[in-house]
Amino acid sequence: MFVLFTLAILAMPLWLAPIGAGYPDLLQKFAIFGLFALGFNILFGLTGYLSFGHAVFLGVGSYAAVWSFKLLGMNPLPALLFSVVFSALFALAIGFISLRRSGIYFSILTLAFAQMSYNLAYSVLTPITNGETGLRVLQSDPRLLDGSGSDTGPLISRLFGIEMTGYSGFYFCAVLLIVGFYISQRIFRSPFGMMLRAVKSNQNRMSYTGLNTRPYTLAAFVISGVFAGVAGGLLAVTDPLAGAERMQWTASGEVVLMTILGGAGTLLGPILGAGLIKYFENIFSAYNEQTLHAIFSFLPDVIEAPVVSIAGLFVGEGWHLTLGLLFMVVVIFLPGGIMEGLNRISKIFSRSKPKPKFTSSSQSAAAAE
Repeated sequence: MFVLFTLAILAMPLWLAPIGAGYPDLLQKFAIFGLFALGFNILFGLTGYLSFGHAVFLGVGSYAAVWSFKLLGMNPLPALLFSVVFSALFALAIGFISLRRSGIYFSILTLAFAQMSYNLAYSVLTPITNGETGLRVLQSDPRLLDGSGSDTGPLISRLFGIEMTGYSGFYFCAVLLIVGFYISQRIFRSPFGMMLRAVKSNQNRMSYTGLNTRPYTLAAFVISGVFAGVAGGLLAVTDPLAGAERMQWTASGEVVLMTILGGAGTLLGPILGAGLIKYFENIFSAYNEQTLHAIFSFLPDVIEAPVVSIAGLFVGEGWHLTLGLLFMVVVIFLPGGIMEGLNRISKIFSRSKPKPKFTSSSQSAAAAE
């Protein structure tokens, strides 16, 4: 699975080009938000704790990365290290308090912390976050490793002289997505992952046996927060800018939709859900009335006009309606997400294969064994 996943990710520019999703900016979003959803799935899919404020770590990772650019230089490696450290510390503090409760109370606590952080970024923490304007890298910044003012061109993150934009930026994000998938795969198949599944199944029963589940749930929360922090750092690496809107509750709700749509508790599901939502957001939202007229130009004028009017409700500014309908269909008919649908299709094909017939000699040999 890991080898096939790696090949599929590295070949994304090729097999996504026919559906119009092969350009670098969208591919970067696929990789970054796939990593974000992959980390959220460790907390929600394995442990069963639903966080409504997970985007706060995305914002913390972005701010930490931009401050690394401002203080040290435009190298993405120290920036990602800053993102990992600060998001882990932030997740440890929030998780230590929030995990004292479970269920809806845990969800409300995480939402409260996220909204507090969002509002603080616009008010008290303005010297750190630059408020509504957003934090960006300036020519006058110290940049101790690069040298302040030595670069007269645009301030772009570079790794070994390679600019983290375009396809090079995508492959940098893709490598980290592959590493994140490997870590997630190891967690899913480890005793630690089995313990998290047991917490999701019946945490009270585990507590009655004398086992303290708090260290396991806190570890899952911190790991999930680090994944989100790295995703936020990658957003800053590909575009050296950080804003408080990345902490907003809508961003936290988006990763919940990604995970549920793809299939919570599965390895590939959250990545598929993230890719599908970002595809809708960037491709379907670009279809305007002129584009629709070009698509349905083969129809007679009498039919073309109403068809374009109806289709316009589901694309362009109405792409959320299409996403909402798709989400309703998945939740009603495929509670396990897209992965459940793929599993059903694979079972249909496996059943349609003819079973091998045993000859009399093979039956006698089997009986003798």
